[in-house]
Amino acid sequence: MPAAKAQMMIRKPVADVFQSLIDPAITSRFWFSKGAAPLEAGKKIRWDWEMYGVHTIVDVKEIEKDKRILIEWDGPENPSLVEWTFEPKGDRQTFVTVRNWGFSGGVDEAINSTEGFTYLLAGMKFYLEHGIEPKLVLDHAPDALVDEKT
Repeated sequence: MPAAKAQMMIRKPVADVFQSLIDPAITSRFWFSKGAAPLEAGKKIRWDWEMYGVHTIVDVKEIEKDKRILIEWDGPENPSLVEWTFEPKGDRQTFVTVRNWGFSGGVDEAINSTEGFTYLLAGMKFYLEHGIEPKLVLDHAPDALVDEKT
């Protein structure tokens, strides 16, 4: 079964990197435009990419503080699992790996997911390390934008 994988060193402590995916006020600075609530195991949370007119419901399966996040999203029509792992590299660096699997669309869906998660990790790196909102997700498909004010 095809799977997507992306990974990146983020030069920030593991607690900061982990929290950046838990807290939608932070995540919205580099990935989606709006999250309904912080991630919490057992909860279903809506994430929006308003600039593209799309959203997903995230079913939070497991959270291990500062170590791992496991969600299911795009259900029930096209569910897949996404797992982030956070490996501290000393006190000030974190190696983040994201895997996505369980696609109904096969290899093409895995390739698209790998691309998307690479943008996510690069955006996270720019934001957490330098305070820059890189707008990588916004700028990768300008012809698909539905919100002209973005």
